[in-house]
Amino acid sequence: MKESKTSMKELMIDANALEGTITIPGDKSISHRAIMFASIAKGTTKIEGFLHAEDCISTMNIFRDLGVQIDEEADGSVIVHGKGIEGLTAPDHALDAGNSGTTMRLLAGLFSGFPFKIKMIGDESLSKRPMNRVMLPLRQMGASISGSEGSEFAPLYIQPVDHLNAIEYDMPVASAQVKSSILLAGLTAEGTTIIHEKERSRDHTENMLKNFGVELKVDDKDIYLEGGQSLTATDIKVPADISSAAFFIIAALLVKGSKLHMPNVGLNPTRAGIIEVLNKMGANIETYLHEGGLSGDLTVSASDLKATEFGGDIIPALIDEIPIIALAATQAEGRTVIRNAEELKVKETDRIQVTAQELNKMGANIEETEDGMIITGPTPLHAADVDSYGDHRIGMMLQVAALLVKKGTVNLARSEAVNISFPSFFDDLAALSA
Repeated sequence: MKESKTSMKELMIDANALEGTITIPGDKSISHRAIMFASIAKGTTKIEGFLHAEDCISTMNIFRDLGVQIDEEADGSVIVHGKGIEGLTAPDHALDAGNSGTTMRLLAGLFSGFPFKIKMIGDESLSKRPMNRVMLPLRQMGASISGSEGSEFAPLYIQPVDHLNAIEYDMPVASAQVKSSILLAGLTAEGTTIIHEKERSRDHTENMLKNFGVELKVDDKDIYLEGGQSLTATDIKVPADISSAAFFIIAALLVKGSKLHMPNVGLNPTRAGIIEVLNKMGANIETYLHEGGLSGDLTVSASDLKATEFGGDIIPALIDEIPIIALAATQAEGRTVIRNAEELKVKETDRIQVTAQELNKMGANIEETEDGMIITGPTPLHAADVDSYGDHRIGMMLQVAALLVKKGTVNLARSEAVNISFPSFFDDLAALSA
């Protein structure tokens, strides 16, 4: 297991107006899946817009360890020489998912149908994240999967079985990772895997499986996948990640005089809940949808925000953006209430607790609740020493918060966590404020 390193970074404060065009890195969720599906497909896939960040590199390296040739081109594109599921070879060492819950949870499903033993490890943070949410349904399918010393935590041990059986599964929580893990196991299972969602979670897996030639039926919140299907290579263009764009959207809204343009941002309705919430708060966001409606260009201008309340069905569409929305709420007029966000407690950190704790250090007025937060604004933010706790989204949120501090020093511990999804974040933000 990797040891996490710690670094302290002095953050930029008292930002000038942010102006210009920012090209946001590729969508992390889609980049993971592109590597996975291209590797188990037959033929060669070209991936444009791939996110070259730590989490996605972990997924890439795992498939290299399984015998897949993956070439990284000078223009940033990735060429995957897929071998089909049956063409993958047994690794001679543990497969390292790094900090990536997406990698570990999705591949637990895929590997459950493999004819050889797999051990998956992760870093200190990932090794504390719950895996029963995927292990329990996979065991219902006949998988032999266990955690460290019989627990639900990594390392995960997956043994070969004679076969997997399709199941009909009622999702207890809205989770694209759990849904995707079951669907990937369903590819090698006997029969039709059926999933019933309580609320629609991000549908990248369903969309991409179809692109790779898999017949899959989606009927509102019900998904049907017949086992035994093969994937055929296809080229993929990855849009910019709205979860990464969110930090620049909020920065532009909060720093006076700002106006930012962000091209080709992923706006899949199952991911773009942040735009809906910010529009309710009075944000000045112009959206130009591309053909197909899954991506578009954004222009964001500084705005006076008002408080709002949200929860329920919209939460899966913005779960990763809640920490940065909470920051926006600290500068909004009134009382913002966030409900039904319990899923935040099992992310890289307990994001409810850490968001409230770290922003309150800076002068925010945030009350934790069992399933969310109550935020009273506007409150001026002041200098403090803060900590990402190894969570990339917390680290980036705190840098955006620091832009609003007028004097003093804001030091961020464990700033290296940002590299998990956005290695150029600090440099890109500084360039826009120059």
